[in-house]
Amino acid sequence: MADRTAPNCHLRLEWVYGYRGHQCRNNLYYTAAKEIVYFVAGVGVVYNTREHKQKFYLGHNDDIISLALHPERVLVATGQVGKEPYICVWDSYTVQTVSILKDVHTHGIACLAFDLEGQCLVSVGLDSKNTICVWDWRRGKVLAAAPGHTDRIFDISWDLYQPSKLVSCGVKHIKFWSLCGNALTPKRGIFGKTGDLQTILCLACAKDEVTYSGALNGDIYVWKGINLMRTVQGAHGSGIFSMNACEEGFATGGRDGCVRLWDLNFKPITVIDLRETDQGYKGLSVRSVCWRGDHILVGTQDSEIFEVVVHDRNKPFLIMQGHCEGELWALAVHPTKPLAMTGSDDRSVRIWSLIDHALIARCNMEEPIRCAAVSTDGIHLALGMKDGSFTVLRVRDMTEVVHIKDRKEAIHELKYSPDGAHLAVGSNDNSVDIYGVVQRYKKVGECIGSNSFITHMDWSTDSKHLQTNDGSGRRLFYRMPSGKEVTNREELKLVQWASWTCVLGPEVNGIWPKYSDINDINSVDANFNNQVLVTADDYGLVKLLRYPCVKKGAKFKKYLGHSAHITNARWSHDYQWVITIGGADHSVFQWKFVPERKSKEALHIAPQETLADSNSEESDSDQSDVPEMDSEIEQETQLTYRRQVYKEDLPQLKEQSKEKHRATAMKKRERAPGSGVKLHFIHGYRGYDCRSNLFYTQTGEIVYHVAAVGVVYNRQQNTQRFYMGHDDDILCLAIHPLKDFVATGQVGRDSSIHIWDTETLKPMSVLKGSHQLGVCALDFSADGKRLASVGLDDNHTIVLWDWRKGEKLSAMRGSKDKIFVVKINPYLPDKLITAGVKHMKFWHKAGGGLIGRKGNMGKTETMMCAVYGWSEEMVFSGTCTGDICIWRDMFLMKTVKAHDGPVFSVHALEKGFVTGGKDGIVALWDDTFERCLKTYAIKRAVLAPGSKGLLLEDNPSIRAISLGHGHILVGTKNGEILEVDKSGPITLLVQGHMEGEVWGLATHPHLPLCATVSDDKTLRIWDLSPSHCMLAVRKLRKGGRCCCFSPDGKALAVGLNDGSFLIVNADTLEDLVSFHHRKDIISDIRFSPGAGKYLAVASGDTFVDIYNVMSSKRVGVCKGCLNYITHLDWDKRGKLLQVNTGAKEQFFFEAPRGKRQTIPATEVEKIDWSTWTCVLGTSVEGIWPVISEVSEVTAACLSNDRKVLATGDDLGYVKLFRYPVKGKYAKFKRYVAHSTHVTNVRWTHDDSLLVTVGGGDTCLMIWAHEPESHRELKQCDSEESDIESEDDGGYDSDVTRENEINYTIKALSTNMRPMTGVKPHLQLKEPSVDESG
Repeated sequence: MADRTAPNCHLRLEWVYGYRGHQCRNNLYYTAAKEIVYFVAGVGVVYNTREHKQKFYLGHNDDIISLALHPERVLVATGQVGKEPYICVWDSYTVQTVSILKDVHTHGIACLAFDLEGQCLVSVGLDSKNTICVWDWRRGKVLAAAPGHTDRIFDISWDLYQPSKLVSCGVKHIKFWSLCGNALTPKRGIFGKTGDLQTILCLACAKDEVTYSGALNGDIYVWKGINLMRTVQGAHGSGIFSMNACEEGFATGGRDGCVRLWDLNFKPITVIDLRETDQGYKGLSVRSVCWRGDHILVGTQDSEIFEVVVHDRNKPFLIMQGHCEGELWALAVHPTKPLAMTGSDDRSVRIWSLIDHALIARCNMEEPIRCAAVSTDGIHLALGMKDGSFTVLRVRDMTEVVHIKDRKEAIHELKYSPDGAHLAVGSNDNSVDIYGVVQRYKKVGECIGSNSFITHMDWSTDSKHLQTNDGSGRRLFYRMPSGKEVTNREELKLVQWASWTCVLGPEVNGIWPKYSDINDINSVDANFNNQVLVTADDYGLVKLLRYPCVKKGAKFKKYLGHSAHITNARWSHDYQWVITIGGADHSVFQWKFVPERKSKEALHIAPQETLADSNSEESDSDQSDVPEMDSEIEQETQLTYRRQVYKEDLPQLKEQSKEKHRATAMKKRERAPGSGVKLHFIHGYRGYDCRSNLFYTQTGEIVYHVAAVGVVYNRQQNTQRFYMGHDDDILCLAIHPLKDFVATGQVGRDSSIHIWDTETLKPMSVLKGSHQLGVCALDFSADGKRLASVGLDDNHTIVLWDWRKGEKLSAMRGSKDKIFVVKINPYLPDKLITAGVKHMKFWHKAGGGLIGRKGNMGKTETMMCAVYGWSEEMVFSGTCTGDICIWRDMFLMKTVKAHDGPVFSVHALEKGFVTGGKDGIVALWDDTFERCLKTYAIKRAVLAPGSKGLLLEDNPSIRAISLGHGHILVGTKNGEILEVDKSGPITLLVQGHMEGEVWGLATHPHLPLCATVSDDKTLRIWDLSPSHCMLAVRKLRKGGRCCCFSPDGKALAVGLNDGSFLIVNADTLEDLVSFHHRKDIISDIRFSPGAGKYLAVASGDTFVDIYNVMSSKRVGVCKGCLNYITHLDWDKRGKLLQVNTGAKEQFFFEAPRGKRQTIPATEVEKIDWSTWTCVLGTSVEGIWPVISEVSEVTAACLSNDRKVLATGDDLGYVKLFRYPVKGKYAKFKRYVAHSTHVTNVRWTHDDSLLVTVGGGDTCLMIWAHEPESHRELKQCDSEESDIESEDDGGYDSDVTRENEINYTIKALSTNMRPMTGVKPHLQLKEPSVDESG
C-alpha cells in the first residue's frame, strides 16, 4: 500500500489541440520539410499535415510568445515569458535544442528575427525599456544590446538587402537601426505630412531601402530610408496584424478577417476574405500569415489555423482548431467512446475525437461554461454555467434537453450517478443539488453541509453516497438522493467509490507536499486498473503518482507543457489517454499512457531532453528503498558552508561602524608593529569534505589546498610555497592538463575561482559573479582553454568558462541536490558530465545554456566521482556503494564492484584506471575494469622510514588519488598526504588534524616543539624545526580544547571536553595523573611559572580549580565568574591569576586558595605577567576591531620580548599589534590564511616562530617572525588596518580637494589625470635619485 516510489509507467504527449493566436503575431510558418511550425502554451509544435502527426519541442518552462524561422527553414527560435525568460533555438526536424540564449531579458521575449545568413538573431524584451538584443546565437553571446523604445514594440526585422540594418515598429513609432561594432543606433521614422503618426503593427523590408509596414488603421505605410514615402489607404478594413515577405511578394492579414497578396512592388494581386468562406464567421481576425509557393497559412485570433491553396482560394482548409480566449475549465470524457468534451468561457462546447485528433462537433451556448459531465449511457451532456444555471444537451445532435437555473453562483462541478438515475450539481453557493434524470431533471435533494464553494465530487459505485470537497479543505459525505449528511464514519468504511477525482482523503494524501497547506492542485483522476493517479496543478505540471498514495510527499513523474494553471485532467474511458486542459492557455493536451511493461522497450527511443524538465523528470528522488546513506557522505551533504559574515561584507560593516566611532577614530592611534610574520609551513590537508584535490605539478612538486591557502609542496626539500589569493575556505582544486596552472574555488557570498601559476604563485585569471555561497567542483578541458565550475547555490549552477578571457560561455541549473564532480569531455569540449547526490547527468553546450540528460540506470545512485575513459562516449563513475558504473553515452552498460563502501576517487591512466575508497585501498585496474591488477592497502606496517609523521589508523578513507613520477599520491580523510611507491612502501609527506575543531595549542618552553589537541580526540606533538613533522600522537577518550607544557617541558597538561583533564609525560605521552571534577568543557589550563608547582584549570562552568602538582590535590577554587572562562594567565611570581570570561569580564584571583581580588587598571599594567594570552584590559584595548559586534578576538599571545602581541579572530585573520595596545582601534598588520576562525596563537620560546591553529580548517600554521630590518623587501602579505589614516598629519590641501571630488558627472570633469602605478607596499625598494646621488 504505502509504496512511496514513483510509478513505472509514464505519459507521452501525443496531441495538442489549439494554436496561440491571442496576444501573439507572426508565429506560424512552413518549414523546409513542408511541416507547419507554431506554438501553444509552453510547447513548440511541428505539425505534419500530410500524415496528420505532431512533434513537440519541450524546452521551455513557461508560455511561448514569439517565434522566428531560420532562413534555411529547419531551425526555429522561440521566446518565452517569465522572470528569467530565455530563447531556445531548436531543430524542427529532431525537436532537439541547438542553443539557449539567456540572462539578458526580463519579463519575456516579445519578438524574434534571424538575419539573412542566419548567423545573428535579434530579440526584443518585454521589460520597461523593451530592450533589443542582437545575438551570435550559436555561441549564445550577445553582440549588441540597446533600449528599444519607451512603449511596446510589436515587430522587428532585419533588412535583408543591407547588412547590419534592422527595423522595429510598435506603439506610435517605427525605428531604423544600424549595428556597428557592438553598438545599435536608432533613427526614428519621420511620418511628416504623408500620413498620421500612429501605431505600426508589422513590417517587411524590400530592396533600395524601402520598408513596408502595416498600421493600426488598416493602411500600409511605405518608407524610403527613414521617411514616409506614400501610404496604401484602406489595404485592410482595420489593423494589419501580420505581414510576410516571400519570393513572389507580400501577404498581409488583418483584423478584418482578410488576407491580401501583393506583388514585389506592392501592387495588389488578390484578396481572400475568410469570413465569407464555409468555415468563416463574423469577427474572424487574422493574426499570422505565411505565403509559400501556392500555399498560404493563416492563424486566427480564435486559435484556428487555415491552409489556403492560392488557385482555389475560396475553399480554405481548417487544419487546426482550439478554444478561443478565456479560461477553459470544463472537461468530460465519454463513458464508452474515445471522445472528450470541453467547455470554456468562450461559451462554446466542443467534442474532440481522441483517435482522429480532430474537432467533431461544436455548439455555442448563452453563458460561459465551467464544468461538464456525460451521462453513464453517453446520451446526455450536462454543462454547468458561470451564472448558476446548467444545461443538458443530447450528445448526438447537440440539441437542448433542459435548462435549469436554481443558483446564483457559478456551477463548478457536476456528475451523473453510476446508475444514471441522478445528476449532482455543485455550485459556489456551497451546496450540491440532486436532480432526477428520468423525471426530466426534477430537483429531488439538496446537500448543505459545506460552508464554502464545492470543488470536487465523487459518487459511490452503488449510487447511494456522494463525497464532496469544498474550498475550505473539508471533505463531507451525503446519502443519496436525499442529500442527508453522513456523520457516522462507520457506515462509510465499506463504501467503494465509482471514480476518484477528489483532492482530499487518505487515498490521495501523497499528492500534497509534506509540509504545506496550499491548495494548488486543481484536479485529480484515479486510474483504478493500473493503480495510478494523475494530478493537475497551478504550476502547469501534470504528475503521475501511484494510487492509492497514503503518505504525504509521495514521489512522482512530472510533465511540462501547459505553462500556467491546468484546470482539469481526466483519463479516457479505456485508460489509453490522459486529457488535460489549461486555464489561461485554453489548450487541450492529449497524453498517451505508456504502462509499465512497455517502458522497458521504450528505452531504445532517443530520450526527450530535460531542459526545463521536459518529458518526464522524477520528483526529488525515485527511490523509496534508498540504500542506507554512507555516514561520511551524509555528513558531507549536510555541510552548507554558509557564513554569518562573509569577507565581502566587511567594508560595508566597517563603514557602518565607523560612523558610530568617528570620534574615537580621530584620536591618535597606536602604530603597527615594526616586525612582521610570513607563512612558513602548514600542517594540514583538506580531505574530510573534498575529493580529488591533490596533484603533481610539472616540476614534480605537489599541489593541494587547505583552509584558504593553495599549497605547493616540495618533497625533496620538505618546504612549502603558498598561493594566498583567496580569503575563505578553498573547496576544490583542478589542475591544467599541462600541470603548470591550477584552478581553485572558494566559499563566499559571490565566490571566486582563481587560476594561478604553481611556479610564480601569481593569479592568471579570477572569475567572479556567477556562483553564490561557494564553488564545489572544477575541471579544465583537455586543451586547457575551458573551465567548468559548479556552485553551492540551491540549484548547483554549472558554468562553462573561457577562463583566460574571463568570459562565461554557458550556464545552467545543475540539480537540487549536491553535485560532487564535474568533468569536461576530453575529446569534445562541448560535452560534460556532472555527478552527485542521486545524480548523474550528461550535458552538452547549447549556446549560452547547457542541456542535460539523466543517466539511464533505473534508480540513480549517489555518485562520488567520475571520469571519461578511452573514447568520447565512455564514462566511469564511482558510487556510494562501492560500484564502478560503466556508461556508454548516457546508458549504463554494467557495474563492477570495486570497494567496500563509497568510491571517492577515480583517475584515468594511459592504460587503465586507479580507484580509492572509504576502505583505505588503492586499486589499479585494466582499461575495461575487467581485472583489478594490484591493490595497495594504506597501513602503518608499510610506512617508510622517511615519513614526516605517523598514520593515525590503518586503511584511512581515501579521498584523492593522483599519479606521476613513478608514484601514486594519496590524500586521506584524516588529513594525510601519502606517496605510495609502485613497489609498495608508503611515505607520509604532510598531515594535519582530522575533522573537528582544533583549539588546544602550546609551545615548548625551550625546544622548537608544539603540542595541539583537537575535537578529533587526538593529542599531537609537532616538530617546528626544518624537519616539519609530527613526532607523536596519542588518542584520547574525548576531544580536548586546551593544553600546556610544564615550565621544565617534561609534563604536558591536557583539558578535555567532558570536564576531565590529564597530565602526561611530554616525551612518551603516557598518563602521569588524571582528574575529573567538572562536567563542562575544560577551556584553558596553565602551569604556574618557575617550578610549576600549581596547575590552574579553567572550565566552562565558570570555575578555575587550582591543583598542587606535587601532591596531586585540588587546593583552591576560584569562584565569582558569571560566565564560561575563556583565557587564563599567571603572574611571574605564581601568586596571581588573571581570568577572562565569555561575557567579556576580567577577574583576578590569588593562588593557591583562589580568593578573588579587585585590582585597579593602573595597577594591572604594573604587574609582571608570566604570559599574556588574555584579550581584555587597557593594555590590549586596541586589539578589538571597529566591527567588534560581528567579530570576536578569540586568542592573543604576547611575544617573550614583550614587543609584539599576536591575535586571532573569528574572521580568520591573524593580526600583529605593537604592545602595549592602548587606545582603541590600534593599527596592525593582518594576514589571511586560516579560513574561518583562528582559535589559538602562540609564540615559540625564542619568538622566532608564531604558531596558529584554525578551528574548522584543522590546520596548524607556522609563521616565521621577520624582525624589522629586512621586512619591506618581500611582497608583504599584510594589509593596513580598519580605519584609514586620518592622523598622519592631515593631507596636502590639493589632495584633500581631490579626495572629495565626486566623479558623478563624467562628461563635465574631463581633466582627470591618469592615475597609474604600483601600490607602495608592492614596490621593490629601489634607491631614488636623491638617495643614490
